[in-house]
Amino acid sequence: MNHNYCVIMCGGVGSRFWPFSRNSRPKQFLDFFGTGRSLLQLTVDRILPLIPAENIILVTNAAYADIIREQLPDILPGNILLEPARRNTAPCICWAAHHIQSLDPEAVIVTLPSDHLILREEEFRKVLEEGLRFVAADDRLLTIGLNPASPHTGYGYIQIGRPVADWPGISKVKSFTEKPDLEMAKVFVESGEFYWNSGMFLWSATSILRAFARYDQETASLFNDGIPFYGTPRESAFIEEAFPKAPSISIDYAIMEKADNVFVKTADLGWSDLGSWKALYETAPRDKRGNITQGCRVLTNDCHNSVFAVRGDKVVVADGLDGYIVAENENALLIYPMSEEQKIRNVVNDVKNLFGDKYI
Repeated sequence: MNHNYCVIMCGGVGSRFWPFSRNSRPKQFLDFFGTGRSLLQLTVDRILPLIPAENIILVTNAAYADIIREQLPDILPGNILLEPARRNTAPCICWAAHHIQSLDPEAVIVTLPSDHLILREEEFRKVLEEGLRFVAADDRLLTIGLNPASPHTGYGYIQIGRPVADWPGISKVKSFTEKPDLEMAKVFVESGEFYWNSGMFLWSATSILRAFARYDQETASLFNDGIPFYGTPRESAFIEEAFPKAPSISIDYAIMEKADNVFVKTADLGWSDLGSWKALYETAPRDKRGNITQGCRVLTNDCHNSVFAVRGDKVVVADGLDGYIVAENENALLIYPMSEEQKIRNVVNDVKNLFGDKYI
């Protein structure tokens, strides 16, 4: 029996990619690179050589059930866990671990976001294969730390501690730091001790549930009540009632920053979290003026270092833009300086408050 499982978290709304990413179809379900495959489909394609489809679990918001079934028809219906409410990553991971443990008490799990770009796929699978062996061997929680290509202020950082004997590239975690300012990020990168926090995790089902019991008793207690129901027809009814009561907390805050058995495997995977328009700009092919075009025809004059992303059969004509995002989808148009793109999430909230949900 194959005891390796993959949990793919695909319930986010991707508000920093508005208006391409909408509540009805967030960025993980979009094809950003013209490959005919969405970011979620690419994530599944990437893991399939390592973990069989029957061991891939998707956790998403109930609103996206139809999209997932449409994009991933080979995933078993019972492997799609539908959250009745949005509660960040810790409740999602706790539920998935209970569900998998009910099927296989010896399960070892890699937990992945659904919307990342990874160019070095063979290295990615090699890193995960080693990581799965590492966490299967003992009570360990492992995260993947990525070589920082720049002093990026949009990522969290992991400081490495002492190396683990006989496991090259794996070290004890010394500290986690959330999104530092630029000066601190420069210090981190120059020190050689800090790596980007990828949001990819590996552990056994037993180890992560033990960590919840120790460090996040509220979440642990809530989901422990469902132990008689996981893996049975009564699981969905339990989750419908219990899940909305869960605290909204990330796995980093709930577990990883508190636990004393956290390790990091460092790697260079050609990675981007594709968390924003700027992240897309940094990874997509550009023309000789530094512009990128997504899904539209563009006629520009004296435009540089900009993103033009428009849905539908449209022509975009622009003059004199430098470092701008021009993005249109359905009933919303965004024209915004790329240097301020971290504010787009707040803009989305303003649009919702002023004009209603139909524009979000």
